[in-house]
Amino acid sequence: MYPKSFKKLIDYFASLPSIGPKMAERLVLYLFKQDKDFLENFGTTLKELKINLRYCQRCFNISEENLCEICQDSSRQLKRICVVEDPLDVIAIERTKKYQGIYHVLGGTIGLVRKSEQGKIKLSELEERITNEKIKEVILATNPTTEGDATALYILRTIRPLGVKVTRLARGLSTGGDIEYADEITLSSALTNRKEFT
Repeated sequence: MYPKSFKKLIDYFASLPSIGPKMAERLVLYLFKQDKDFLENFGTTLKELKINLRYCQRCFNISEENLCEICQDSSRQLKRICVVEDPLDVIAIERTKKYQGIYHVLGGTIGLVRKSEQGKIKLSELEERITNEKIKEVILATNPTTEGDATALYILRTIRPLGVKVTRLARGLSTGGDIEYADEITLSSALTNRKEFT
């Protein structure tokens, strides 16, 4: 039905999160209609993705340098750390302009049944940061989903012996939702009204 190169691009786009086959077809058709310069710039930018971007060595946010802009900002509250699942959550919280601390990106959640996944998130790095950076408060901002809640509970049990205050975002966020999709007012309220997590 489609030429091979067209179909191959559709397959690539369809493999991306939240993009189904129909949306992939539309995207490829859109690109096909663009001029050569646009496509060359698009391709070059895509190629440079892994060259120009990396994970921050300190917080694991996306960065163009060894340390992200937030970790380089000395005006941040360096004794308060907000723990999130992925970099999109950092962007969502930053949009609220209500949080001036630093972040720690876990890189995922702990599966409820898959014990092997506990080693995949950046938990030991979080423990090191709490100790080495003398963190006073850890804000657990995992998504209000079953896996997000399980991850928050696991983190609480792991860092409780370190004697740090642990808070959790208030439940203005809907259960089962993702932080990256929350509106700024709801997210601001959840940050402001966070509760101590016990």
